Amino acid sequence: MTRLPIMLLATLPLALAACDMPQTTAGAPQGTISELPERVLEIAAPGQNLSAVRVNEVDGCYEYQYRGPVETTYLPLRASSGRPICTRAPGEAPAAS
Repeated sequence: MTRLPIMLLATLPLALAACDMPQTTAGAPQGTISELPERVLEIAAPGQNLSAVRVNEVDGCYEYQYRGPVETTYLPLRASSGRPICTRAPGEAPAAS
């Protein structure tokens, strides 16, 4: 009978540590564009995070950081018409570095 209270006390720090909030850094994430072109700002649909935008290296389209209730991910930046906003035409090869 005396083991139960001891085991509960031993696991209490682990349970409390699980409640700790992760540390976040201020500012935009690494690899994001600091200043979007004026034309992109004009055509971007409302409700998208324009403070954390990057260009996808595979297709050349802009992506914005979406912070959902479960995870943070990048989604295609879309114009008011619903089309993705890209830096090059579909099927066009990326510029050589």
